[in-house]
Amino acid sequence: MDLFSFIDCSNRLQSLPALFELLVDCSSQEGFSQVAYGALNYNEPVRLPGHPMPAIAINFPSDWRKHYFERKYYERDPVVRRTPMLSKPFIWDHLLERKQLHPNERLVMEESREAGLKHGVSVPLFGPSGRISVLSFASLFDDVDPCRHISRLNVLAWQFHIAFAAIAEPAEPKRKRIELSDRERDCLRWTAEGKTASDIGLILNISENTVNFHVKKAGRKLGTTSRTVAVVKAIRLNLIDLPGRLDTSMPT
Repeated sequence: MDLFSFIDCSNRLQSLPALFELLVDCSSQEGFSQVAYGALNYNEPVRLPGHPMPAIAINFPSDWRKHYFERKYYERDPVVRRTPMLSKPFIWDHLLERKQLHPNERLVMEESREAGLKHGVSVPLFGPSGRISVLSFASLFDDVDPCRHISRLNVLAWQFHIAFAAIAEPAEPKRKRIELSDRERDCLRWTAEGKTASDIGLILNISENTVNFHVKKAGRKLGTTSRTVAVVKAIRLNLIDLPGRLDTSMPT
């Protein structure tokens, strides 16, 4: 399934189990079939049955989940600890390469590999009132390259996070419609197709600085400073129309 189809399908779902199943199906196509979504600094009443805090939805191997939660590994897990400090997706292997990793943190990462989670990518997710969540993707394969898939997994994570919020929270009063200029829509559309600001400038015959100006202005209207989130929200609100499939190398 391409990213545009994932966004379209997830927007129409009304249950967390169905939304999570869709996410797992899409991430499995990237070689990352193990997925965990957690709330780090708030309680989320909507969660899959039997999932203790901080997990909201998780399909990691059952033996590892039992081991992880019984020993309260989430209190020392470097993924959980580092997420509030980071703004971009990060790769688990890079955490292990850090010399300053505490021995207890290193133990969690090494045991997760022994449990079958060979490689992982985690995406920090932020919401209203300072809420922090994290969505992690893990692979059961030794030969998968997280760097090749991190951009696509980032988009999947943010769209899931936004779609989940629509399911979990009560309907809000209708907001004023967001209006994007033609230039803002053009810049977001080409961003969604994996083009850099320099590429877009050449296509639209404008400067790279002007492209960045329009993207940032569109982001402010959409309530985000992230190009990825701006694109996801614009597609979700039908503000941009994509004629073909989204490129897998969407920038962050």
